[in-house]
Amino acid sequence: MQVLYLCGAMQIELLKSKIHRVKITEANLNYIGSITIDERLMDAAHLMENEKVHVLNLDNGERLETYVIKGTRGSGMICMNGPAARRISVGDTVIIISYAIMTPEEAKLYKPVIIFPKEDNSL
Repeated sequence: MQVLYLCGAMQIELLKSKIHRVKITEANLNYIGSITIDERLMDAAHLMENEKVHVLNLDNGERLETYVIKGTRGSGMICMNGPAARRISVGDTVIIISYAIMTPEEAKLYKPVIIFPKEDNSL
């Protein structure tokens, strides 16, 4: 667990949200970076455009950090962009995780949002 000390107040980093098991539908090596996610999935998982996420590949064990780009609502799109497209391929199953920094008091009250999309990446 990461602990940060800011102005004497302890901050900890916790799970904010998770999209559990979605399929990569596209890979665009020539894009500058990021992961494009169907806007409906973003909303359900409380993800914001440009938010930092970890992407965990269940097929090969790769883990990487990137940021979110909004994809077409209802498309089921999960697209790896830029160099990450070499590490996570079309058809791979991934878990997408975001974290939040908060005080221990806030953390005691916070409940992470976890969504479990269907096999076609729909809700």
